[in-house]
Amino acid sequence: MDRTEHIHALRQVLTRLDPTGQAGGMNRFAFGEAALDAQLGGGLARGAVHEVFAPITPAAPAAAGFVTGLVLRAAGAKGHVVWIRQRHAQEETGKLYPQGLAEMGLMPENLTLVLVKDITDVLRAGLEAARCPALGAVVIEPWGHSKHLDMTATRRLSLAGGETGVTSFLFRVAAEPEPSAAATRWQVRGHPSRPLAAGAPGFPAFEAALLRHREGLAQTLWYLEWDRDTLRFRARPEKVDAGFAANPALSGAVAPLLLDGPAASQFGHTG
Repeated sequence: MDRTEHIHALRQVLTRLDPTGQAGGMNRFAFGEAALDAQLGGGLARGAVHEVFAPITPAAPAAAGFVTGLVLRAAGAKGHVVWIRQRHAQEETGKLYPQGLAEMGLMPENLTLVLVKDITDVLRAGLEAARCPALGAVVIEPWGHSKHLDMTATRRLSLAGGETGVTSFLFRVAAEPEPSAAATRWQVRGHPSRPLAAGAPGFPAFEAALLRHREGLAQTLWYLEWDRDTLRFRARPEKVDAGFAANPALSGAVAPLLLDGPAASQFGHTG
């Protein structure tokens, strides 16, 4: 599928979501953690661009989980999300795992996954999605550094979101922060989770550093966990409970979603 066909397919999906073009949104969305939301003046700007960086490639899964939580806070549990990935990102970090997304609260029927070849296509598809007011949010996941992802490109995304209310999340792996029009910039890595009763797996936990805030807020480090039952972030202690060492994380093989096979019908998918 060439570049023109990618965009045409995405437009068809977006038109089905909002044939009238009348959808809209509110000005801010909250994390759900009172202290953090108070510091942010009520939460993050809706219809803006927010950057989330994984400081190292192994931190990408945790950063993706953090992005998923933000997406759910911005879009709501039933809001539709478009996730645009550069193919090289999938080659380096693996396919999105549908059961994991569902455990976070993002259901397959509410997600359209778009896989494209290069950064130019990522940005074109992201801008197209940001212009659709029916969407709850769009995740734009390029790979590495690119001269195309500059102030001009992020400003276009910001202007499009300002008109439609669609929040864009630039999810960056293997890249360093550079000047952009993003309203906030975060750096995220994983943090040990606290086991639940009877040693059950705990909530996903994150070390989230606010690196930049367009309104001038100071840099801040937060330790957060994602409450999958209430779909909100909660603050948690920096150090894990003393009993954590006796409850190691569960491990085992997981089955990836084969996007070109029968299971792909669970997702709206273009590419």
